[in-house]
Amino acid sequence: MRISRRLILGASLLAACTAALAQDYPAKPIRFIVPFPPGGGTDSLTRLVANKLTETLKWNFVVENKPGAGGNVALDTTAKAVPDGYTLVMAQTDNVVLNPLLYSKLTYDPVKDLVPVGLVASGPAVLVVRADSPYKTLADVVAAAKAAPAKLTFASPGLGTVSHLISELWQKSSGMKLTHVPYRGLSQALPDVLSGQVDMYMGSIPTLQGHIKGGKVRALAVTTAKRSPVLPLVPTYTESGIPGVELASVWGVMAPAGTPQNVIQRLNTEINKVLQQPDTREKIIASGAVMLGGSPQEMGELYAADRQKLAPVVRDSGTRLD
Repeated sequence: MRISRRLILGASLLAACTAALAQDYPAKPIRFIVPFPPGGGTDSLTRLVANKLTETLKWNFVVENKPGAGGNVALDTTAKAVPDGYTLVMAQTDNVVLNPLLYSKLTYDPVKDLVPVGLVASGPAVLVVRADSPYKTLADVVAAAKAAPAKLTFASPGLGTVSHLISELWQKSSGMKLTHVPYRGLSQALPDVLSGQVDMYMGSIPTLQGHIKGGKVRALAVTTAKRSPVLPLVPTYTESGIPGVELASVWGVMAPAGTPQNVIQRLNTEINKVLQQPDTREKIIASGAVMLGGSPQEMGELYAADRQKLAPVVRDSGTRLD
């Protein structure tokens, strides 16, 4: 009887402490890790969320860029941090979904060692060719690729990226063969696209929209279910007669497993609130991304669905990053 009372008392004290933690949270600066170098899309999005939370709630953030191994360094650091709500990471599809499929050994498990906090945005991809390319539609590309298998080349920001695997998905669904030429981002690939060294490039709308609007490249199709607000004249893959090629890199905040649930809920609530602010929404849309938001459960389900969709694509492509 005494043991039962002690257990009940202990559980009550734990619940009270957990509630107090959430009520007083945050009592110190929050470390917000970015898996990539300063200046990129992930860095900008992280700082936007951190700045808006600071403006609205007077919370303090320390944004830390921790690049390396396709985001694995940052996610490993987060997974091993104390689960008290004071370490967060801006995760995305490339590292949370793809890295477990591309690396045979990871020092962390994104499903077991990290928990979703909230969806922020997605960065759909767009296929572009140089402005004077003979290929004006997806149908033109497919016809040429079927007539001369593996002759046409497509560039991507790197082996095993979402852009690369979207192109693999497209080839499979269209029954054609292209030759992949991986680069280390758009800055290296663009000169070869413009000079005709490679035939096309698949990359994110946020990184390409300026070049599209500037007339350097022509956009053929976007990988969204609906047309992009910043590229309203560019059709989707489905509109172009190629269904099933709908995928984007999704950004979301994650925390170490074991972080108190009410702290997760507090963070989720506040992130959703700042995403609904008009100026936040405008900045995200203007960048070419799609604003998301939602519950931790929805975030987990979205990443799980993408893993299921991309696992056979990775397997069939034979891509490994070890």
